[in-house]
Amino acid sequence: MKKDNSRRSFLKNISIATFSTLALSGCDMKEIDKFLQKNFRLLTKKEKDSIVKSMDAEYKEKYGKEFHISDKAALEGTLFGYALDLSRCIGCRRCVYACVKENNQSRDPQIQWIQVLQMEKEKGIDFAHSDVHYNPEEVPEKGHFYVPIACQQCRNPQCVAVCPVKATWQEPDGIVVVDYNWCIGCRYCMAACPYGARHFNWGVPEVPVEEINPEMHYLGNRLRTKGVVEKCTFCIQRTREGKYPSCVEICPVGARKFGNLLDPESEVRYILENKRILVLKEELNTQPKFYYFFGI
Repeated sequence: MKKDNSRRSFLKNISIATFSTLALSGCDMKEIDKFLQKNFRLLTKKEKDSIVKSMDAEYKEKYGKEFHISDKAALEGTLFGYALDLSRCIGCRRCVYACVKENNQSRDPQIQWIQVLQMEKEKGIDFAHSDVHYNPEEVPEKGHFYVPIACQQCRNPQCVAVCPVKATWQEPDGIVVVDYNWCIGCRYCMAACPYGARHFNWGVPEVPVEEINPEMHYLGNRLRTKGVVEKCTFCIQRTREGKYPSCVEICPVGARKFGNLLDPESEVRYILENKRILVLKEELNTQPKFYYFFGI
């Protein structure tokens, strides 16, 4: 124990000398501790509890409201999967806005983890001629259908493979997460992702205080900073508590399905076993756990 404390003190001293700009800009030891914090996967339960407790207090002081930040681990015997019925989706984008609200995404600069693409029925799934900025008076627009895109939660995630600092990884329940404290903003993961599902904070994320969702998970919807990459986490703060992702709950036509792929009685397993399934860019062998199908 003394050895660890000695090493930690040594690193603190080195950091003060090496990162003098932090000290000159008014950074205190708490901020330096954050900078030196170990990767989330290497933290002990005691260290995680301490970090979460400190973050709760910090947010309460800054925003004047109660927060509940979880570090709950993956549930045993669980592998989350998602299915989306393209024959039902009407392109209303309610999923987009529910996701923004639930996951504390920046309003300015605007970040949205879900993008809905409008496509022409005659051309089928054609990304080259899809339109993400469609704006008819009513949806669904005649002669068109809609393909929502978000993180595909791949079994073989290329974004994880290229991260030089191991700031992103796949959890036992299949959710690909990011440790924002370790992300260096190199954007290699963005370049590697074939689905355009990762998003970079070019500025300080702006979320109105009254709109901040205080129910958070350390690896999910906690407030991010400038210069880090973020993405969909299947609403980890909800799904690890036995709830559906916000986009599933908000869908007015029931196009979105979610469940445990390891449970033979789950709805998502029924869909996989009884419907014709499409995964995007199957030839890349990313093996998504996000499945598209035509239910009707």
